[in-house]
Amino acid sequence: MAAPKDRFTYMTETPVPKLIKQLAIPTVISMLVTGIYNTADTYFVGRIPDIAIQATAAVGIVFPVMAVIQAFGFLFGHGSGNFLSRMLGAGKKKEANEMASTGFLLAISLGLLAAILGNLFIDDLVSLLVSDDVSASTIEMTKSYAGIILFGAPFMMGQFVVNNQLRFQGSAMYAMIGLVSGAVMNIILDPILILGMGLGVKGAAIATVAGQITSFFILLISSRKGENIRLSVKNIRINGYYVLEIINGGIPSLFRQGLAAIATTLLNRTAGELGGDAAISGMSITTRVMMLLISALIGFGQGYQPVCSFNYGAGKKERVREGFFFCVKWGTIFLAAIGIICFFFAPGIIELFINDSENTDINMRMQVINVGQTALRCQAAILPINAFIVMTNMMLQSMGKGIKASITASARNGLFFIPAILILPVFLDLTGVEITQSVADVLTLLMSIPFAVQELKKLK
Repeated sequence: MAAPKDRFTYMTETPVPKLIKQLAIPTVISMLVTGIYNTADTYFVGRIPDIAIQATAAVGIVFPVMAVIQAFGFLFGHGSGNFLSRMLGAGKKKEANEMASTGFLLAISLGLLAAILGNLFIDDLVSLLVSDDVSASTIEMTKSYAGIILFGAPFMMGQFVVNNQLRFQGSAMYAMIGLVSGAVMNIILDPILILGMGLGVKGAAIATVAGQITSFFILLISSRKGENIRLSVKNIRINGYYVLEIINGGIPSLFRQGLAAIATTLLNRTAGELGGDAAISGMSITTRVMMLLISALIGFGQGYQPVCSFNYGAGKKERVREGFFFCVKWGTIFLAAIGIICFFFAPGIIELFINDSENTDINMRMQVINVGQTALRCQAAILPINAFIVMTNMMLQSMGKGIKASITASARNGLFFIPAILILPVFLDLTGVEITQSVADVLTLLMSIPFAVQELKKLK
């Protein structure tokens, strides 16, 4: 169903469940496709003859670098998107226009800086990401993959900004088209470059960057369609007011993604020390699978975010509350169903990412499967609680509750994960690595409940 020409009426009067579903369907699709293409690199490098396990480990090791780039993209994207959505809800279009262009410029500038400095200090960067137990061939592949990924930083950050600005304006369909186009490009190029042309991990990185460039330009074109805010140099206003608003609205995303990068680095280093390349490979596969599963939940939550921020800005707080409970209910049901499937079929899921013809030690191969299936089952068992965790964080962030949103965003991959990955393996060896994420998730739920209850009472 097409949205009415009056965006304010559409966002504030359409029944909440119907509105969330209309906005969430495109974001769920885009997040699932994005999750698939994030997993595609791992899948196809796992098909490289003779070096699949080392290549899979290399891709997993570079994940924190991509997470940091995404973190700053989300900082500017969510920060500017949250603000402009509230301004549109309050009828202040001038401020919304200025924020959109300012957030975009800041992201592109930082992306260029990351691309230059990252490649200049690539050796130092990789040394931070790996332990001494990682093989030399894995380290070399890590450098190759990371160097190319870093060149795509401006496009990655830029696409996250425009995508989120479109979503927060209620233009989820345009946002979906942009992301899906890049994802499809990446998925098509992966087998061609990695296996067909024999480029290995370099091919995976080139395919990823090509997908990001594709999304970047399609999203830019989409931002000039319909009622969407046009990015313009004349609207750029780099001042303390807009910078602080970006930080307030986007810092939870920066914490969430940035701490994920630190957590994954610690995870890889600890797994490498206790189990070498095979343990890193097994945990990398689990991480990518869980990212794919939770991506659907995040897409559902992203359908709620513009409803939350727009209606909060318009003073219609009862709609914010109604949307929260709607998303928690259906998110929990969905994750419960997916979690059951992953728990019982964990070994087969891990094996999908390992080349059947891999010419390597059978013990190493079995270690990858054993580590991966144990970690996957532990995370699948408590997967449903992520619905409440994610929706609480998105509600707090969309309402501009920067401090509370930052704390909840930091908990899962920071406040609880980092101490757990440092402590549990000391007593439980590799098992401590495998259960760390599950322990962090349970503790995050316990912390999120009082925050959610406190804000929901205010919305009555």
